[in-house]
Amino acid sequence: MPATLLAAFVSHGAQDAVVIPGRASQSIRSIRRKMRDNRPMDRRRPIPPVPALLRRVTGHLLASIIVVLAGCSGGSSPPDAATPTHAKAAIPVLTARVVVKTMPVRVRTFGTVEPSNTVAVKSRIDGEVTAVHLADGQDVARGQLLFELDARDLRAQVRRLEADLARDRAILENGEAKRERYRDLLAKGFVSSDAYDQIRTDADAARATVSADEATLASARVQLSYTRITAPTRGRAGKVAAQLGNTVKANDTQPMVTINTIAPGFVSFTVPEQHLAAIRRALAAGSVPVEAVPSGDTGPGSAGELTFIDNAVDVATGTIRLRARFANADRRLWPGQYTNVTMTLAEQANAVVVPAEAVQNGPKGQYVYVVHPDSTVEMRPVTVDRTEGEESVIASGLKDGETVVTNGQLRLTPGAKVAVKSS
Repeated sequence: MPATLLAAFVSHGAQDAVVIPGRASQSIRSIRRKMRDNRPMDRRRPIPPVPALLRRVTGHLLASIIVVLAGCSGGSSPPDAATPTHAKAAIPVLTARVVVKTMPVRVRTFGTVEPSNTVAVKSRIDGEVTAVHLADGQDVARGQLLFELDARDLRAQVRRLEADLARDRAILENGEAKRERYRDLLAKGFVSSDAYDQIRTDADAARATVSADEATLASARVQLSYTRITAPTRGRAGKVAAQLGNTVKANDTQPMVTINTIAPGFVSFTVPEQHLAAIRRALAAGSVPVEAVPSGDTGPGSAGELTFIDNAVDVATGTIRLRARFANADRRLWPGQYTNVTMTLAEQANAVVVPAEAVQNGPKGQYVYVVHPDSTVEMRPVTVDRTEGEESVIASGLKDGETVVTNGQLRLTPGAKVAVKSS
């Protein structure tokens, strides 16, 4: 070991540092002590400064210092090559077995919830709202009364048309009776054929007038029915825009209220076009189950089935639009909501499966560390077919029963010794 270095001496306010090893410093201290004890008492004579004296003897001590340092340095020799070194400790890791089992073939994507039916309720006539029979967000049944409009004018028109019809029917009855009388008179020769023809024409005209009156009255009654606005479908009402006293116009751009049928509902989503062939095969073979989980929902997914494949691939995005139908009895899927969609196309038998955390990514691709019976590891390249949740399906590189490392890969190198620890 190197000797301890000491700082040198200070005299008359000046510092002349001489760096010397510990053993030499003891000799210097003894020289200074002797000089102090033998110093003359006559203070009139100048005393040479101690550092100057030290500088004169430094040269003589330099050789001794070098020898001392060499001796200290030579004290530590390299370890004997024959001395055995300790073996590297085994690296603790977690492992799992490679298993073969049946795995579903799934396509995961995201989509949005759509109502199975949407109706924008509008008035078919102009009028003033005299009654509102629903509230914002209310559930409504088909045919339920929603709004009433001012119907006084239309009721008056219906009554007038009913009177016109009654008058024309009376004229028709009189004309029919006249025609019968003139027919008998014509047979007896009391009237001419021209007179009979005129009576018959009047009767036919009266009949046509009655038919026209009936049609006009029916139209007026239809118009009157438009003053009572009912729900054309069952569902849930949105914000009610038409309030009591508002004047509405026929087929206005602003609906009075919008009704969405939530149960059943649809989920619309897109998938890459490379999945189209497999989806069509699965749909041709039977129903294709679809699971939807609303965004932020931690519960199990809602079950539905695929019902629609669009007739063209979107050339801009390379995707195909699909739609699945859900009973949605619990109304868990809400229109416009973002959902995570999982579509199951088939079940793959004899799939080689490992925990997804066992697969690592390297410069040359994906790999796993395989543990051999002698507790050493091998870095083996693998091909991952797909990942299902926390499991990866291996297309090549592993076989049933092998052991792979699932935790602690960062400390491993090929051939390293490992110790399996309990989780």
